[in-house]
Amino acid sequence: MNSPKRRLSGRRRLWAGLVAGVALAAVAGSMATAANQSSSGSAAKSAVSAAAETPKALSKTWPTPTGTTNLTKTQSVSSFDGKGKRFQGWGGDQGESQDPLFKVADGGTIKNVIIGNKAGDGIHCEGTCTLSNVWWEDVGEDAATQKGKKSGQVMTVVGGGAKKASDKVFQHNGPGKLVIKDFVVQDFGKLYRSCGNCSSQYQRSVELNNILVVEPGKSLVGINTNYKDTATFKNVRLYDKNKKISICDKFTGNSSGKEPTKTGSGADGTYCKYSSSDITYK
Repeated sequence: MNSPKRRLSGRRRLWAGLVAGVALAAVAGSMATAANQSSSGSAAKSAVSAAAETPKALSKTWPTPTGTTNLTKTQSVSSFDGKGKRFQGWGGDQGESQDPLFKVADGGTIKNVIIGNKAGDGIHCEGTCTLSNVWWEDVGEDAATQKGKKSGQVMTVVGGGAKKASDKVFQHNGPGKLVIKDFVVQDFGKLYRSCGNCSSQYQRSVELNNILVVEPGKSLVGINTNYKDTATFKNVRLYDKNKKISICDKFTGNSSGKEPTKTGSGADGTYCKYSSSDITYK
């Protein structure tokens, strides 16, 4: 995005390739190859040699679906491999209370899926679950929501990407942890939000590692410090020329349904955990 580019050191060049390689997970060549991978992370890392270095190049690497399936109702799954197909159904706007396209059972996995522009409320996770190599072409209400209620549950998002999210990408309603790694986000409001006004509130945590962020965007993370939420960042790389995207916003949440109050932003070592070396700008 910035021109001219500075030549990177060998170490930075390798790291830059690794991060940008996320954008090529399962798309450098064909989605069929990625569908046969046991881990989307391995697919992402195998594409380092063809890593995109600019947002323009990145836009050309978004996965091409192997076909399209139109859904008429929510699909409840425990272990589902979409094999690189696009799935779409209804909605696609910010209307509240839309049904999800997929509901993933506690302990379940959904992988190698492309969500089209009629995305509803994306994917609901009913407990501990893994979303592997899932791509959202045009996020609807939210891309995915942690809906489970078990203490200690973990929702893991590995590989894939999301774009055109006018509000949130990932919504965290239940307790536990949400892990996002090897992920690309473009044109978004918030990448992650711990629910600010759910009727049942919990302490929640989020971990971001190896994330490629392309402007425009508002904030990466929003957490509720009064519930002792935490957010940890590692290897986050931003194409954000004017540094307008907030890294970590802090709120006072509530269980009354009122709009939460923003109390600040930035690293503090307690709630928003990162150092300057964890966040880099292109």
